[in-house]
Amino acid sequence: MDEGHVTVDAVEEICVLVGVISSDINETIAHEYLDELEFLAETAGAITEKKFLQKMPYPNPKTYVGKGKMEEIRDYIKKHNIELVIFDDELSPSQLRNIEKVLECKILDRNILILDIFASRARTFHAKTQVELAQLQYMLPRLTRMWTHLERQKGGIGLRGPGESQIESDRRIIQMRISLMKERLKDIDKQMAIQRGNRGQLVRVALVGYTNVGKSTLMNLLSKSEVFAENKLFATLDTTVRKVVIHNLPFLLTDTVGFIRKLPPQLVDSFKSTLDEVREADLLVHVVDISHPNFEDHINVVNETLNELDKTEKPTILVFNKIDAYQHEEKDPDDPSPKTKENYTLEDLEKTWMSKLNNKGCVFISAQNKENVEELKEVIYEQVKTIFKIRYPYNNFLY
Repeated sequence: MDEGHVTVDAVEEICVLVGVISSDINETIAHEYLDELEFLAETAGAITEKKFLQKMPYPNPKTYVGKGKMEEIRDYIKKHNIELVIFDDELSPSQLRNIEKVLECKILDRNILILDIFASRARTFHAKTQVELAQLQYMLPRLTRMWTHLERQKGGIGLRGPGESQIESDRRIIQMRISLMKERLKDIDKQMAIQRGNRGQLVRVALVGYTNVGKSTLMNLLSKSEVFAENKLFATLDTTVRKVVIHNLPFLLTDTVGFIRKLPPQLVDSFKSTLDEVREADLLVHVVDISHPNFEDHINVVNETLNELDKTEKPTILVFNKIDAYQHEEKDPDDPSPKTKENYTLEDLEKTWMSKLNNKGCVFISAQNKENVEELKEVIYEQVKTIFKIRYPYNNFLY
């Protein structure tokens, strides 16, 4: 990692998490957000000791939480020698300064935590460039608190005008670096656009979904490749494209970066070329972790993000993965109250979603156990064949 990047140390750290129950979200959702933040912290290498939640109409513009809650957090971290506090929303530069004055420890917000995970997962020059640009854009308005003597680039000496402060010099260096990263990404984007153009007119299928739903595992099954996959958030960042043949019909399959709630806007901008794979896809395979208690919320997050990226309606196959891990609560047969979501069996969910989607484009699988994968292949084959027929109405030798 280049000097000047803000990252969580490789050594495991103990942290506490802080969130707000605002007028926009209820207590249940707020707890879910903190659970996800805990998973993010674990992915980055931190262990969560305690979670703090405060109910208020909106986050305090000065310290995110109120004075009393801030003092409670301060007393707790001092008593337990905790040196890292992570907040569940993006903190403004002034909030960061004010919170650090009170807590006197390392403060991270959700955005910089996600950026750090991306930085640790980036493998290719493309991904590293995208992440560095996002980090620099995050860092620029926060130089007042994170001032450091950044490593000078060539030509750095002589940049400072008479009486110019160190922070102004650092700001100029970061702005130059941002410009350089943007130029590099422009060149990479052009190269990737050429690569997409050189793939011919094969139908393009993109795997999309919330992070950690099993897209890479499914990619490996369908394409017989070895894309890195593990049970952590954002296991893969780099777009992988493979040629897949089902029966006698070839198509291109793309594995894309996972989505998440409150995805930092810097990352959406930086990963434009990666997301172009989604925009240019002919068919989307939306993978969902059916075992997650909030899978429906994840579906909505992905759909909203996809709509922001591309307003065009695309044919979509909804794939409910991890049926082997799905659990439900048995309802007392003597209880007259209606079933809740927690009482739904897998069969109940299948009927519900199959009915909602008119029995089309909906498959329940376990990629890990290779269950119902052949059924999924048939559904993909039929959808790709339909697209192929429309594109090449007089070419029927493939089907």
